Amino acid sequence: MAKKKSAAREFVWLQCTQSGDLNYRTSVNTKGGVPESLKEGMNKFCPRLRKHTLHKIKRK
Repeated sequence: MAKKKSAAREFVWLQCTQSGDLNYRTSVNTKGGVPESLKEGMNKFCPRLRKHTLHKIKRK
């Protein structure tokens, strides 16, 4: 049987800092803490503004 590896991962939303939309849903490894690069945010495409903007983690 396959081992269960999903216990250390958590789904989070990436929220646009300018429009406030929740555009992306991704899984992060919570074992050992969230990486610093994700805490700062990442540049992703915002469909409403039609440009790349900073997206930060939002937990539902």
